[in-house]
Amino acid sequence: MFTFSDHTYLFFDFLIVLALSFIIGLEQRRHHLDQEEPADQLFGTDRTFTFVGILGFILFTLDPERKILFLGGGLVVSIFLAIFYNHKITQRKKYGLTSILSALITYCLAPLVITQPQWLALLIVVTVLIFTEMKEEFINVSKKFGKDEFITLAKFILIAGIILPNLSDEPVLSFIPLSPYKMWLAIVVVSGISYFSYLLQKFVFPKSGIVLTGILGGLYSSTAVSLILSRKSHDKLASPNEYAAGIIFATSVMYIRIFLIVFIFNTELALILLPYAGLLLLVTLLCGFVVYRSKKSAVASSSNLMFAQKNPLEFRVAMGFALFYILFMYLLNYSESHYGEKGLNLLSFIAGFADVDSYVMNLVQGKFAVTNIAMTAFIIKTTTSNNFIKTLYSLWLAEKNTRKLLLVSFLIILVANAVVIWWLGNKL
Repeated sequence: MFTFSDHTYLFFDFLIVLALSFIIGLEQRRHHLDQEEPADQLFGTDRTFTFVGILGFILFTLDPERKILFLGGGLVVSIFLAIFYNHKITQRKKYGLTSILSALITYCLAPLVITQPQWLALLIVVTVLIFTEMKEEFINVSKKFGKDEFITLAKFILIAGIILPNLSDEPVLSFIPLSPYKMWLAIVVVSGISYFSYLLQKFVFPKSGIVLTGILGGLYSSTAVSLILSRKSHDKLASPNEYAAGIIFATSVMYIRIFLIVFIFNTELALILLPYAGLLLLVTLLCGFVVYRSKKSAVASSSNLMFAQKNPLEFRVAMGFALFYILFMYLLNYSESHYGEKGLNLLSFIAGFADVDSYVMNLVQGKFAVTNIAMTAFIIKTTTSNNFIKTLYSLWLAEKNTRKLLLVSFLIILVANAVVIWWLGNKL
């Protein structure tokens, strides 16, 4: 049977280093052509970078154990790069290091290809190509960042990557089976979903219309979207159908958000929930689509962002969620211990009027003496009561024509919820 020898593997490693070095060099040539830099003012392009990669390969394979030759060659290459950089900043007044760093990375390709998995070398080269070519895009993105955006990002890294792993998973209160880790994990999950919505609205769709605003806002809070768009419908910046559709689509996203939360904490329950939540999602989407497509008004839709959510990582927002989380943890355990499944059933309706996310998280993380079908029914009942309160908000706050559209749509959605609850009740 044919087998590869060490020499054969070395030959293929050389071809890979050769190809990757040449690709980086080609990209450097194309990049500098775009910037219209004279050829005699460049460190090098395709041939030079290919030779740098070959040099690194030769010196590394000649002394693979001690690597003295490779380190010495790296020092020589660095000296030449330093001379070139000094000339660049003194004669041309340019301070960019992209080409120099790319050359050093090219020199290091040989040990990467020979000693590490090949995907790692390929990933590094792909990263170099992308980051070199996307200079203008990065500049445009950085212009969109406000002064607090990096602080917001730092907060998310702090709560998700630093605080969470160092919290204890042991309960601290005897009457509530709640550990600091589980409570903080809930905050991280909800904040992560909300932060994703926040970034989409701010950077990807900064001038989203009313319908898209509803969809993105639903990742944060469909109830908040219902309140805001209902009030905004009186401004008549768009047709009543668009306001109504925005609210309905936000409600549809609620089912996606709830499913993601359940999936993160209890995959088995999420798979049981999937067909029921999927059916309600489909009904809600159809209602929103019909309402949007039936618009007759010629009023142009506003292109400005209608729903400006609060920063999901604000301390007050996180503390508000934490308080609801602790409250529902206590109420769930109290209801089960004193009233059993009937207590949990009643609480599922009440929770929809307060905070769906914190209730669902506690429900799926807790150890309650109920079946997964019963827990699925509790989740659907919570979304039903939440839809009911959104119906009341819309009837109270929305403009007349928008109100009519929402009333019909929410009645259909509530009937669909009732059918699903009845179906689950028969399976208990």
